[in-house]
Amino acid sequence: MNSSPTRPVVLETIAAVRDALADVPAVALVPTMGALHDGHLALVDRALELASTVIVSIFVNPLQFGAGEDLDKYPRTLEDDLDLLGSRGVQFVFAPAADELYPTQPIQTTVKAGGVATLFEGRSRPGHFDGVLTVVAKLMNIVQPQFVLFGQKDAQQVFLVSRMVDDLNLPVRVEIVETVREDDGLARSSRNRFLDDRERRAAKVLSQALEAAESSADRGIDSVIAAAQSVLMGEPLVTLDYFAVVRPTTFQPVDDDYRGPATVLIAAKVGDTRLIDNGRIRLGG
Repeated sequence: MNSSPTRPVVLETIAAVRDALADVPAVALVPTMGALHDGHLALVDRALELASTVIVSIFVNPLQFGAGEDLDKYPRTLEDDLDLLGSRGVQFVFAPAADELYPTQPIQTTVKAGGVATLFEGRSRPGHFDGVLTVVAKLMNIVQPQFVLFGQKDAQQVFLVSRMVDDLNLPVRVEIVETVREDDGLARSSRNRFLDDRERRAAKVLSQALEAAESSADRGIDSVIAAAQSVLMGEPLVTLDYFAVVRPTTFQPVDDDYRGPATVLIAAKVGDTRLIDNGRIRLGG
Protein backbone atom coordinates (compact mmCIF):
# COMPACT_ATOMS: atom_id res chain seq x y z
CA MET A 1 0.00 0.00 0.00
CA ASN A 2 1.43 3.37 -1.06
CA SER A 3 1.45 6.08 1.57
CA SER A 4 0.55 9.60 0.56
CA PRO A 5 3.31 12.27 0.65
CA THR A 6 3.80 14.04 3.95
CA ARG A 7 2.53 17.61 3.78
CA PRO A 8 4.84 20.41 4.86
CA VAL A 9 4.50 21.80 8.34
CA VAL A 10 2.47 25.01 8.03
CA LEU A 11 3.84 27.91 10.06
CA GLU A 12 1.59 30.92 10.49
CA THR A 13 3.66 33.22 12.71
CA ILE A 14 7.11 34.77 12.57
CA ALA A 15 7.94 33.25 15.94
CA ALA A 16 7.03 29.77 14.68
CA VAL A 17 9.32 30.17 11.66
CA ARG A 18 12.24 31.27 13.79
CA ASP A 19 11.70 28.42 16.23
CA ALA A 20 11.45 25.82 13.46
CA LEU A 21 14.61 26.99 11.70
CA ALA A 22 16.70 27.88 14.75
CA ASP A 23 19.11 24.94 14.45
CA VAL A 24 18.90 24.31 10.69
CA PRO A 25 22.33 24.67 9.00
CA ALA A 26 21.21 25.50 5.44
CA VAL A 27 17.87 26.92 4.37
CA ALA A 28 16.49 27.83 0.94
CA LEU A 29 13.51 30.17 0.71
CA VAL A 30 11.04 30.14 -2.19
CA PRO A 31 8.77 33.21 -1.91
CA THR A 32 5.40 32.74 -3.65
CA MET A 33 1.86 34.04 -3.60
CA GLY A 34 0.47 30.51 -3.89
CA ALA A 35 -1.65 29.07 -6.70
CA LEU A 36 1.39 26.96 -7.42
CA HIS A 37 2.22 25.51 -10.83
CA ASP A 38 5.16 23.82 -12.53
CA GLY A 39 7.11 27.07 -12.61
CA HIS A 40 7.03 27.24 -8.82
CA LEU A 41 7.88 23.55 -8.57
CA ALA A 42 11.01 24.16 -10.68
CA LEU A 43 12.08 26.67 -8.02
CA VAL A 44 11.35 24.11 -5.31
CA ASP A 45 13.33 21.41 -7.08
CA ARG A 46 16.35 23.69 -7.39
CA ALA A 47 15.99 24.74 -3.75
CA LEU A 48 16.07 21.10 -2.68
CA GLU A 49 19.34 20.69 -4.57
CA LEU A 50 20.87 23.67 -2.79
CA ALA A 51 19.82 23.24 0.83
CA SER A 52 18.92 20.57 3.35
CA THR A 53 15.77 22.49 4.35
CA VAL A 54 13.33 24.31 2.08
CA ILE A 55 10.64 26.72 3.21
CA VAL A 56 8.06 28.06 0.78
CA SER A 57 6.22 31.23 1.70
CA ILE A 58 2.63 31.54 0.51
CA PHE A 59 1.41 35.08 0.97
CA VAL A 60 -0.68 37.28 -1.33
CA ASN A 61 1.12 40.51 -0.59
CA PRO A 62 -1.27 43.50 -0.56
CA LEU A 63 1.58 46.01 -0.85
CA GLN A 64 2.32 45.00 -4.43
CA PHE A 65 -1.25 45.43 -5.70
CA GLY A 66 -2.43 48.84 -6.80
CA ALA A 67 -5.92 50.30 -6.92
CA GLY A 68 -8.12 48.36 -9.31
CA GLU A 69 -5.75 45.39 -9.51
CA ASP A 70 -6.73 41.80 -8.82
CA LEU A 71 -5.84 41.41 -5.12
CA ASP A 72 -9.25 39.95 -4.22
CA LYS A 73 -9.40 37.94 -7.43
CA TYR A 74 -5.92 36.47 -7.06
CA PRO A 75 -6.30 32.67 -6.67
CA ARG A 76 -5.82 31.21 -3.21
CA THR A 77 -5.41 27.42 -3.28
CA LEU A 78 -3.57 26.58 -0.08
CA GLU A 79 -4.77 22.98 0.28
CA ASP A 80 -3.76 22.09 -3.29
CA ASP A 81 -0.47 23.93 -2.83
CA LEU A 82 0.35 21.89 0.28
CA ASP A 83 -0.29 18.66 -1.61
CA LEU A 84 2.04 19.73 -4.41
CA LEU A 85 4.79 20.78 -2.03
CA GLY A 86 4.41 17.57 -0.05
CA SER A 87 4.92 15.56 -3.22
CA ARG A 88 8.28 17.35 -3.64
CA GLY A 89 9.42 16.85 -0.06
CA VAL A 90 9.24 20.46 1.11
CA GLN A 91 9.51 20.59 4.89
CA PHE A 92 7.93 23.95 5.78
CA VAL A 93 5.40 26.45 4.46
CA PHE A 94 5.13 29.94 5.91
CA ALA A 95 1.53 31.07 5.37
CA PRO A 96 0.97 34.19 7.48
CA ALA A 97 -2.10 36.38 7.67
CA ALA A 98 -1.61 39.94 6.44
CA ASP A 99 -1.64 41.35 9.98
CA GLU A 100 1.21 39.01 10.95
CA LEU A 101 3.56 40.61 8.43
CA TYR A 102 1.99 44.08 8.63
CA PRO A 103 0.69 44.46 12.19
CA THR A 104 0.59 48.27 12.05
CA GLN A 105 -1.27 49.91 9.19
CA PRO A 106 -0.29 51.77 7.18
CA ILE A 107 3.24 50.39 7.18
CA GLN A 108 5.76 53.17 7.75
CA THR A 109 9.11 51.64 6.79
CA THR A 110 9.44 50.23 3.28
CA VAL A 111 12.13 49.42 0.73
CA LYS A 112 12.28 51.87 -2.18
CA ALA A 113 13.15 50.11 -5.41
CA GLY A 114 14.74 53.07 -7.22
CA GLY A 115 14.57 54.33 -10.77
CA VAL A 116 14.33 50.98 -12.56
CA ALA A 117 11.12 50.34 -10.61
CA THR A 118 9.42 53.21 -12.45
CA LEU A 119 9.93 51.54 -15.85
CA PHE A 120 7.90 48.84 -17.60
CA GLU A 121 6.00 46.93 -14.90
CA GLY A 122 6.57 49.85 -12.55
CA ARG A 123 5.11 52.34 -15.00
CA SER A 124 2.03 50.17 -15.47
CA ARG A 125 1.81 49.33 -11.76
CA PRO A 126 3.11 52.28 -9.69
CA GLY A 127 4.52 51.23 -6.32
CA HIS A 128 4.44 47.54 -7.25
CA PHE A 129 8.15 46.90 -6.81
CA ASP A 130 8.38 48.83 -3.55
CA GLY A 131 5.81 46.35 -2.26
CA VAL A 132 7.70 43.39 -3.71
CA LEU A 133 11.06 44.39 -2.24
CA THR A 134 9.53 45.23 1.13
CA VAL A 135 7.93 41.82 1.53
CA VAL A 136 10.97 39.97 0.16
CA ALA A 137 13.23 41.82 2.60
CA LYS A 138 10.89 40.96 5.46
CA LEU A 139 10.73 37.30 4.46
CA MET A 140 14.50 37.04 4.19
CA ASN A 141 14.91 38.71 7.58
CA ILE A 142 12.41 36.30 9.14
CA VAL A 143 13.76 33.11 7.54
CA GLN A 144 17.48 34.02 7.34
CA PRO A 145 18.04 31.72 4.35
CA GLN A 146 21.31 30.99 2.62
CA PHE A 147 19.48 30.90 -0.73
CA VAL A 148 16.41 32.64 -2.12
CA LEU A 149 14.90 31.51 -5.42
CA PHE A 150 13.04 33.38 -8.15
CA GLY A 151 11.92 32.60 -11.68
CA GLN A 152 13.33 34.35 -14.74
CA LYS A 153 9.76 34.96 -16.00
CA ASP A 154 9.62 37.98 -13.69
CA ALA A 155 12.80 39.48 -15.13
CA GLN A 156 12.41 42.98 -13.69
CA GLN A 157 11.62 41.57 -10.26
CA VAL A 158 14.70 39.35 -10.44
CA PHE A 159 16.87 42.34 -11.37
CA LEU A 160 15.52 44.48 -8.53
CA VAL A 161 15.74 41.76 -5.87
CA SER A 162 19.32 41.02 -6.91
CA ARG A 163 20.15 44.72 -6.78
CA MET A 164 18.59 45.05 -3.32
CA VAL A 165 20.65 42.12 -2.04
CA ASP A 166 23.83 43.72 -3.40
CA ASP A 167 23.03 47.27 -2.31
CA LEU A 168 22.08 46.27 1.23
CA ASN A 169 24.79 43.59 1.61
CA LEU A 170 22.24 40.95 2.50
CA PRO A 171 23.85 37.57 3.32
CA VAL A 172 21.88 35.49 0.85
CA ARG A 173 22.47 34.11 -2.64
CA VAL A 174 19.80 34.87 -5.23
CA GLU A 175 19.26 31.81 -7.40
CA ILE A 176 17.42 32.35 -10.69
CA VAL A 177 15.57 29.50 -12.41
CA GLU A 178 14.65 29.53 -16.09
CA THR A 179 11.06 30.17 -17.16
CA VAL A 180 8.89 27.05 -17.34
CA ARG A 181 6.65 26.96 -20.40
CA GLU A 182 3.65 25.11 -21.73
CA ASP A 183 4.09 22.93 -24.82
CA ASP A 184 3.09 25.84 -27.07
CA GLY A 185 5.55 28.24 -25.42
CA LEU A 186 3.24 30.15 -23.06
CA ALA A 187 5.04 30.96 -19.81
CA ARG A 188 3.50 29.26 -16.79
CA SER A 189 1.65 31.76 -14.60
CA SER A 190 -0.95 31.62 -11.86
CA ARG A 191 -3.00 34.05 -13.95
CA ASN A 192 -3.23 31.66 -16.91
CA ARG A 193 -6.21 30.01 -15.20
CA PHE A 194 -8.24 33.16 -15.87
CA LEU A 195 -7.99 32.66 -19.66
CA ASP A 196 -10.89 31.08 -21.49
CA ASP A 197 -10.20 28.73 -24.40
CA ARG A 198 -10.02 31.46 -27.06
CA GLU A 199 -7.82 33.66 -24.88
CA ARG A 200 -5.57 30.74 -24.04
CA ARG A 201 -4.96 30.09 -27.73
CA ALA A 202 -4.34 33.78 -28.33
CA ALA A 203 -1.89 34.08 -25.43
CA LYS A 204 0.77 32.04 -27.18
CA VAL A 205 1.57 35.05 -29.38
CA LEU A 206 3.56 36.52 -26.48
CA SER A 207 6.17 33.77 -26.69
CA GLN A 208 5.90 33.79 -30.49
CA ALA A 209 6.75 37.50 -30.48
CA LEU A 210 9.82 36.74 -28.37
CA GLU A 211 10.85 34.03 -30.82
CA ALA A 212 10.43 36.46 -33.72
CA ALA A 213 12.55 39.02 -31.86
CA GLU A 214 15.31 36.46 -31.30
CA SER A 215 15.33 35.40 -34.95
CA SER A 216 15.75 39.05 -36.02
CA ALA A 217 18.32 40.05 -33.39
CA ASP A 218 21.35 39.91 -35.67
CA ARG A 219 19.84 42.73 -37.76
CA GLY A 220 19.54 45.16 -34.82
CA ILE A 221 16.90 46.72 -32.63
CA ASP A 222 14.63 48.05 -35.38
CA SER A 223 14.27 44.59 -36.88
CA VAL A 224 13.57 43.09 -33.46
CA ILE A 225 10.73 45.52 -32.80
CA ALA A 226 9.26 45.13 -36.28
CA ALA A 227 9.35 41.34 -36.12
CA ALA A 228 7.63 41.23 -32.73
CA GLN A 229 5.00 43.77 -33.72
CA SER A 230 4.11 41.83 -36.85
CA VAL A 231 3.30 38.80 -34.70
CA LEU A 232 1.35 40.71 -32.08
CA MET A 233 -0.73 42.67 -34.60
CA GLY A 234 -2.15 39.43 -35.92
CA GLU A 235 -3.98 38.61 -32.69
CA PRO A 236 -6.98 40.89 -31.91
CA LEU A 237 -7.55 39.45 -28.42
CA VAL A 238 -4.13 40.71 -27.28
CA THR A 239 -3.65 44.34 -26.25
CA LEU A 240 0.02 45.25 -25.87
CA ASP A 241 1.06 47.15 -22.75
CA TYR A 242 4.76 47.39 -23.56
CA PHE A 243 7.50 45.78 -25.60
CA ALA A 244 11.06 46.76 -24.75
CA VAL A 245 14.67 45.67 -25.14
CA VAL A 246 17.01 46.40 -22.23
CA ARG A 247 20.59 45.88 -21.13
CA PRO A 248 20.70 42.99 -18.63
CA THR A 249 23.20 44.80 -16.40
CA THR A 250 21.21 48.03 -16.00
CA PHE A 251 17.66 47.22 -17.14
CA GLN A 252 17.72 50.42 -19.17
CA PRO A 253 16.50 50.47 -22.80
CA VAL A 254 19.25 49.79 -25.32
CA ASP A 255 20.50 52.48 -27.69
CA ASP A 256 19.78 52.17 -31.40
CA ASP A 257 23.39 51.18 -32.12
CA TYR A 258 23.77 48.78 -29.18
CA ARG A 259 25.40 45.43 -29.86
CA GLY A 260 25.54 42.61 -27.32
CA PRO A 261 23.35 40.66 -24.93
CA ALA A 262 19.89 42.05 -24.23
CA THR A 263 16.64 41.12 -22.53
CA VAL A 264 13.37 41.45 -24.41
CA LEU A 265 10.35 42.30 -22.26
CA ILE A 266 6.69 42.00 -23.14
CA ALA A 267 3.46 42.67 -21.24
CA ALA A 268 -0.04 42.47 -22.66
CA LYS A 269 -3.65 41.95 -21.75
CA VAL A 270 -5.28 38.87 -23.17
CA GLY A 271 -8.95 39.59 -22.67
CA ASP A 272 -9.00 40.91 -19.10
CA THR A 273 -5.90 38.99 -17.97
CA ARG A 274 -2.52 40.72 -17.89
CA LEU A 275 0.48 38.52 -18.73
CA ILE A 276 4.23 39.15 -18.90
CA ASP A 277 7.13 37.31 -20.49
CA ASN A 278 10.73 37.88 -21.52
CA GLY A 279 13.59 36.36 -23.46
CA ARG A 280 17.31 36.76 -24.00
CA ILE A 281 18.79 37.79 -27.33
CA ARG A 282 22.09 39.02 -28.69
CA LEU A 283 21.74 42.16 -30.78
CA GLY A 284 23.98 42.49 -33.79
CA GLY A 285 24.87 38.82 -34.04
